[in-house]
Amino acid sequence: MSGINSFFKIFTPKNVKFYDLFEQVADNVVTMSKELCLLVKETDADKRKTRVVEIERLEHVCDDISHTTFTELSRNFITPFDREDIHALTTALDDVADYIYSSAKKINYYRLNPNEEGIHKLANLIASGCEQLRNAVYGLRHMKELHVITEAIVKMNAFENEADDVFDLSIDRLFELEHDFKQLIKRRELYQTMETATDKCEDAGNVIESIIIKYA
Repeated sequence: MSGINSFFKIFTPKNVKFYDLFEQVADNVVTMSKELCLLVKETDADKRKTRVVEIERLEHVCDDISHTTFTELSRNFITPFDREDIHALTTALDDVADYIYSSAKKINYYRLNPNEEGIHKLANLIASGCEQLRNAVYGLRHMKELHVITEAIVKMNAFENEADDVFDLSIDRLFELEHDFKQLIKRRELYQTMETATDKCEDAGNVIESIIIKYA
């Protein structure tokens, strides 16, 4: 009997492990987004650097978790949902972390003063999108309350649309008021990177939406 049990254990999907990994990344991404909000409101340059270091650390943690997920994917014959979907969601979550870190890094390397309304709004929209992304990721474990996942996805899309508007207005204001060409390029890159972070939240939401359509 014990031999039969051991046989079936080989083919038992390690659902819990994959869900744990997704949720760990989602938690880290939320923490990164909150750090970014604190970073852009920090007036002291040295303290901003400390925030950037912490965001970098968290981004490396996300990379490690993503690597673990891909390793588990190669080891497990049976998975909670399609292998392609697991790969796509892992990549999408990692992309969100990458663009949050890239935003923080640009502020640091370009020595930008982020005390500006457009940057603050984009940081808040990134944080709001990440919160909803975490809600959607946590909803995947049981898929019993689909409305929680779908509402989170709708809100992510709304935040991304709002970020588009903030980006357009910020660029328009930048070209109107900034006369230093180097500063103009640096700030435009920062706006673009931050707006892309909200795009990546939406992309991750789209992956989750495709998963629940298949399996809910």
